[in-house]
Amino acid sequence: MRTKRMIFQIFALLAVAAFIVSCAPKPAAPAGPAGDLVSAAKAEGSLTTIALPHDWANYGEIIETYKTKYGMQVNELNPDAGSADEIEAIRANKDSKGPQAPDVIDVGVGYGPTAKEEGLLMKYKVATWDTIPMKDEDGAWWAEYYGFLTFEVIKGAVDPLPADWPDLLKPEYKSKVAMAGDVLKSNESVMTVFGSGMSRAGLTEIKSVEDAEKAAKAGLEFWKEMYDSGNFIPVIADQGRIAAGETPVTVEWNYLSMANRDGLAGNPALEIIVPKTGVVAGPYAGAISAYAPHPNAAKLWWEFVMSDEGQLLYLKGYAYPIRYNDMAARGVIPADLAAKLPPAEDAARAVFLTVDQLNAAKTYITENWRKVVYGE
Repeated sequence: MRTKRMIFQIFALLAVAAFIVSCAPKPAAPAGPAGDLVSAAKAEGSLTTIALPHDWANYGEIIETYKTKYGMQVNELNPDAGSADEIEAIRANKDSKGPQAPDVIDVGVGYGPTAKEEGLLMKYKVATWDTIPMKDEDGAWWAEYYGFLTFEVIKGAVDPLPADWPDLLKPEYKSKVAMAGDVLKSNESVMTVFGSGMSRAGLTEIKSVEDAEKAAKAGLEFWKEMYDSGNFIPVIADQGRIAAGETPVTVEWNYLSMANRDGLAGNPALEIIVPKTGVVAGPYAGAISAYAPHPNAAKLWWEFVMSDEGQLLYLKGYAYPIRYNDMAARGVIPADLAAKLPPAEDAARAVFLTVDQLNAAKTYITENWRKVVYGE
């Protein structure tokens, strides 16, 4: 499946613009899950998720709504796992139907095709399939939502505030900068390396796999300088560390930095900055394990998450739902939710990669991270 970058640049522009409802007839709402699926899921009684922190894209409310709406139990595995951990959990539990076997995963889009090739994913198409612009044509995975990278800065901890990636290399940022995950496991951190590399390489768009690898290489060089200078703190920044002031500058998706700003409620106060260059968008993909112990509960989960109701819950958590355009065309996006998104001019600069480019970048960065950055 080939996904054109221009489609998503247009999508990003539309997703952050104020939508004016026209007088033209609106498309019909997609159908919800069939009663037979709901009954089959209830018979299984439970769903096992993995890597869904409650403060990530509003997953806490999404999970609770699914439980209440359908009378289901949800077994939540390792909320802090990365995309690579999720794939490994499927591999490790192929022959197990126990509580450690995930039914569903939520991974960086670059992990979807390789998991499909390995036979780890079940093919399934939700009722809203035709309105999802980024997906595997066979139904192995589909995009759910996306965000773009920001600098999340504790007010008063650094002066001046960073405006762009090169600022993070300055002496005043010594022992100040952290990522929100492990590069070897976290899609968010892989994209953090990539965004810095786009900036360093002077790339405003990615036109080819070769461009993606160029940015990946430049990003590794950037973080080697960050590590050698002592500016990079090699810990995983989370809300607890940010609250304690341990990670004054964290590079995170916009929906996480904005959720932290709300959650910490000024203790400490946070400044959310979109860098001037190297603004990378990161779509995440949903899928069902080919070895899911509760396959019908998994299908029902994705029917809910990819419905209008589920997509609006992502938006409530500052993540851009992948079906934004379809819902905007039908006039079902509340104005108050749309108004809370980052400024349109910032989001419009976000660069989307094709699946091939994402795969190339992920492979280059993860295979060379420790060798280039740490000299191992």
